Amino acid sequence: MKKLLGALTLLLALDARAKILALDSVSIPVADLDRSIAFYTGVLDFKASGTVEIAGDDVEKVYGVFGVRARLVRLELGDESLQLVQFLAPEGRAYPDSARSNDRSFQHVAIIVSDMSKAYARLRDHHVRHASSGPQRLPDWNPNAGGIEAFYFKDPDGHPLEILHFPDGKGAAKWHAQGRLFLGIDHTAIVVGATDTSTAFYGAALGMRKAGESENYGTEQEHLNNVFGARLRITAMRLMKGPGVEFLEYLAPQGGREAAADTQANDLVAVTTVLVTDDADGDAAALRKAGYEWVSPGAVALSDRALGLAKAATIKDPDGHFIRLVQEGASK
Repeated sequence: MKKLLGALTLLLALDARAKILALDSVSIPVADLDRSIAFYTGVLDFKASGTVEIAGDDVEKVYGVFGVRARLVRLELGDESLQLVQFLAPEGRAYPDSARSNDRSFQHVAIIVSDMSKAYARLRDHHVRHASSGPQRLPDWNPNAGGIEAFYFKDPDGHPLEILHFPDGKGAAKWHAQGRLFLGIDHTAIVVGATDTSTAFYGAALGMRKAGESENYGTEQEHLNNVFGARLRITAMRLMKGPGVEFLEYLAPQGGREAAADTQANDLVAVTTVLVTDDADGDAAALRKAGYEWVSPGAVALSDRALGLAKAATIKDPDGHFIRLVQEGASK
């Protein structure tokens, strides 16, 4: 039945494909913007631009939240970017203390480091909270993941993050640079219920291509995810530009919880993948035809171009992860 639903979803997606240009950034809701800026710049070496405050009817429509007023900042690390957003009104719900790595709401960004030991020592010096028991080196028997070192930890709000080190022969050439400890963002990873269904959305509907896959299990993977018995089907998807999206389908254990249906964009769990399009209206129409869940009423024209955007639209992927399409436009 899962394969049949995936095939039907794929047919609908192929019939209505958006034309996405790049993955621009990942937007992370935070409770205290100044505290989070200090963490990402002081511990992880991101560079912050100036903060921007947004509000208005059009912003409410984009986020699907009435009465919204928010402060945002763009952070850069190497060639990649994050966006932190604090909702001044209305405040969303805190990141759930009970969240687990195999819940569908799980999303993190993978930050590439030039030296895992030094990066882990930096996190320990700043008393960063663990999600993994410690850095893990994936076993050599796994041809696609063997030799990769990884560690999960938490930001001040509890969002999971990952530092990752590629061995020689794996990863893009720029991930082997020296001279900086934190190099950039390779991908954002999301837990999915079914890889085929997610491939229909990110691949057929959004135009991403599959860039790699592996099946990971064993004590190293269990301690990385801190999930006993973890066995994952991992699929990497990419556009021509920007970080990739990595699917984490838990083949075992079963029991990861679905994302809460009433999650709103101002809840701290609502990490959002931001994609660039040059035709927000056309892509919104294509995705609506494919039947995906909408947060905004469609592509919304923005009156305040402080963010350099002309239009934006927000939808959810098949597992409830937030996706925002943005069309760039010059500041007024």
